[in-house]
Amino acid sequence: MEKGFVFLDEVLPGIRWDAKYATWDNFTGKPVDGYEVNRIVGTNELVAALRAVQEKATDLGYGLLLWDGYRPQRAVDRFLQWSEEPEDGRTKSKHYPNINRSEMIEKGYVAAQSSHSRGCAIDLTLYRLDTDDLVPMGGDFDLMDVISHHEAKGITEAEAANRRLLRSIMESSGFNSYDCEWWHYSLKNEPYPGIYFDFPISLDSEKLLSRYSR
Repeated sequence: MEKGFVFLDEVLPGIRWDAKYATWDNFTGKPVDGYEVNRIVGTNELVAALRAVQEKATDLGYGLLLWDGYRPQRAVDRFLQWSEEPEDGRTKSKHYPNINRSEMIEKGYVAAQSSHSRGCAIDLTLYRLDTDDLVPMGGDFDLMDVISHHEAKGITEAEAANRRLLRSIMESSGFNSYDCEWWHYSLKNEPYPGIYFDFPISLDSEKLLSRYSR
C-alpha cells in the first residue's frame, strides 16, 4: 500500500463497511478493477477526520457504514469505459433508472478524475447503534438520480432530516459535501491535491503501482 494510506477498519474500531466496488452489487454489475479485497482504504488525514465524525455520531446514538474510500484510478477508468458500452439493463433499474449510462458523466455522477483517487473522499451513511438498522436516507448508495441530491424533492421529512444530520456531522468534522450525492464527502484540507493514485486495494502491502498526476 502507498505510504500514508491505511485500511480504515484497522484504525477506526466499530465501523461497519461494505466495499461495494469489490462486490457484484454495484452499478457495473461486477467487481471493479483495482478492488481485490472487500476492504476500505484512506489516508491518515481521512482517518483523523473520520474519527471526529465517529465520536460525534456515537454521542447521538449512531455508527458509520462505509461504502468506498480510496479508489484506484484504474477503477475510475473502468467506470468511463463501462459508461460507453451498450446497455444491457442489468443494473439500470437500481442505479440509473431515469438516465442513460452515457449521461452519468455530464450529470455529475461519474468523473474522469475523482477525489476518491486522491485518498480524500468517503462514501458513507449512518446506522442506529441500538438496532443496527440503517438510517433511512431516501435512496440507496449510487442511485444516480435527482432523488440523491441533498435538497431533493420527493423524500420524507424524516429522510431529509437524516441527510441534514449526516451533513452537519461531516461538515463540522472537516468535510465538504457534494450536491449530487448525499453519501459523498471529501476533506476540506486534502493531503495530496492533484495526485491520482492507482495502487490496488490489496492485502499485499508491499505492492506499489503507478500514480496518475494532473
